[in-house]
Amino acid sequence: MTDPLSASHLYINRELSWLEFNFRVLHEALDERTPLLERLKFLSITSTNLDEFFMVRVAGLRRQMAANVTATSTDGLTPQEQLDAITSRVHDLVALTQAEVEHLMPRLAARGVVLMSLKELSPVEWGTVDAFFESRVFPVLTPLAVDPGHPFPYISNLSLSLAVVLRDPVLGTDHFARVKVPKSLPRWVPVNGGHRFVALEEVIGANLGALFPGMEIVQWYMFRITRNSDIDLADVEEPEDLLDTMEEQVFRRRFGEVVRLEVQDGMTEPLLAMLREELSDTSLPPFATLSDRDIYRLGPLPELGDLMELALLDIPELRDPPLSSVTPLPFRGSESAIFDAIRERDLLVHHPFDSFIATTEQFLEAAAADPNVLAIKLTLYRTSGDTAIVRAMIDAAQRGKQVVVLVELKARFDEANNISWARALESAGVHVVYGLASLKTHTKTALVVRREGDGFRRYVHIGTGNYNTRTARLYTDVGLFSASPSLGADVGDLFNYLTGFSRQRLYRKLLVAPGNMRERFIDLIAREAQNAREGKPARIIAKMNALVDPETIRALYRASEAGVQIDLIVRSICSLRPGVPGMSDHIRVISVVGRFLEHSRIWFFANAGADEFYLGSADWMQRNFDRRVEVVTPVEDKALHPRLYSLLDMYLEDNRQASELLSDGTYVQRSPGERNERASHVAFMADSWALGPRGEQRPASVMPGSLPQAAEGKKALYTD
Repeated sequence: MTDPLSASHLYINRELSWLEFNFRVLHEALDERTPLLERLKFLSITSTNLDEFFMVRVAGLRRQMAANVTATSTDGLTPQEQLDAITSRVHDLVALTQAEVEHLMPRLAARGVVLMSLKELSPVEWGTVDAFFESRVFPVLTPLAVDPGHPFPYISNLSLSLAVVLRDPVLGTDHFARVKVPKSLPRWVPVNGGHRFVALEEVIGANLGALFPGMEIVQWYMFRITRNSDIDLADVEEPEDLLDTMEEQVFRRRFGEVVRLEVQDGMTEPLLAMLREELSDTSLPPFATLSDRDIYRLGPLPELGDLMELALLDIPELRDPPLSSVTPLPFRGSESAIFDAIRERDLLVHHPFDSFIATTEQFLEAAAADPNVLAIKLTLYRTSGDTAIVRAMIDAAQRGKQVVVLVELKARFDEANNISWARALESAGVHVVYGLASLKTHTKTALVVRREGDGFRRYVHIGTGNYNTRTARLYTDVGLFSASPSLGADVGDLFNYLTGFSRQRLYRKLLVAPGNMRERFIDLIAREAQNAREGKPARIIAKMNALVDPETIRALYRASEAGVQIDLIVRSICSLRPGVPGMSDHIRVISVVGRFLEHSRIWFFANAGADEFYLGSADWMQRNFDRRVEVVTPVEDKALHPRLYSLLDMYLEDNRQASELLSDGTYVQRSPGERNERASHVAFMADSWALGPRGEQRPASVMPGSLPQAAEGKKALYTD
């Protein structure tokens, strides 16, 4: 018998839900309250987000079509129906994005940031641009002709190109050539003085005569392609050497089939038809190759991801105020004092508002330098390169400590970077493990083994974010430091599983995927449902990046039917449909999008008044539960609960950056109206807001008004 909670109308398509998330990112660019250069930043992020969506998600659906897959998704759509719906929504997104670019440029020009056309340049400015072209651009350009002796050239993924039509004045014949806009050069060419620029492609277009002397330039247009860039090892035989296999896969990705063609508006139909034919993959069925659906006509400014270069201009009055991260008190002493502080009590940090460098980095640097530390074990999913953490691991190995670093080679679009750092660590004497061929190691976990007295003690850090200094200033994440013997033993067992041979599924405290995590979460949700039926305090708050897993969604529906009040803070994809009468009318979903990328995963369960908190690396998705190594830890030190209460409460009370998901799958951004504006990121940046890493109240702290209700564990943390 079919479970009624599996009915397709109860689920929102994950691809369309992600597109709605990208519309929310774009909304930050449209919002008049956002500073002008920050609006450019959000336009850039919207564009690069969409690039990755096509490279992975759209490419995957096209592959399903090519394989004649007709199975439907959880929401009942076939791959073809999903692609049709995606195409319609993406065209809306692109049109809105281009319109906003045209709206913002005059506003920026009025504040001194001018993106000029060549015809606006004075003779002196023309001279500057010409000199730039002659000295820096012309030497690196390579014109590529297409004729019987010159096959259509390879076009790299996401590269911006000029499609040039030439005429031989002697023979009167037309020819086609391609000129690539070099990524090694700045996209925006500075003009004399101030923040005034012209686009690099315009400079190249105006000087095509230098590349094709004696030929007549008939016309030129810009175009850009997107290739299938996903790496799937499912079709690869069990690799003998995962590092070599990943290097080969990264190389092969350069030649993935084209899944999107973006062209400058006005490109002639014959030229467009020629590009489409040349870029189509003849090995695929006709219905799975490039079609009109995959062609997007853009305005005069394609490739908006490069707007980030302008967004980073040093004009303080046009940008967000600078972030001043706090160094928590327990981390302000000597290096050995860090271990004393953690041994005394668990510590909680909230990045980027608590400094990542002064906490997590310092913890690992202290471990590398401390003569009493015997071993350090660390997982690296994404790292920012030559950081203090990588240097600390090398230093520790050279000091004779046992250092093990698991470098996840399959971290999407960071594969080449991670391969490089894996080799560097290995050459320095660090024991490097490359992860598991069938699983991604996504957990953010560190273990330090330290000699103390007659024995040893384990210190652990379990977080929600990567050990990446750069993103730690851009993403919101939380981390737990603990010397709990049971947590230390669990993390030790986890590393033994990752580095050796083990089929361990049960842990003392940790929820681990792909072992017991889904079952444990579903049990926790079911416990709240039973408490609600028995009239006991029942409450669930779950904060994560994405909610897709059908089993978990069905468990939430059952809890809602039992009367459990459920608040979900889901940044991007949410397949659960809230507000369905009799099914999910006790479930509310919000998404918070703002200055920082919401990345922390935190869960609260009322547990009949004995509140429980968890944090960790996993979203509620099939991939996290089944195809990744993930760790979620309980936060057992109740002194830390007030800070987690207030953090979740601030999100739920947000009426500036939060949008609510409606039952039809659309989102509506909250408005403060006559109430005071409550923006969670602004509040977290205020020194007077946050609690300390031990849960102590900082001086002059003013906590959110509903926190006393939250602390009781019985009443909602959310008020309309």
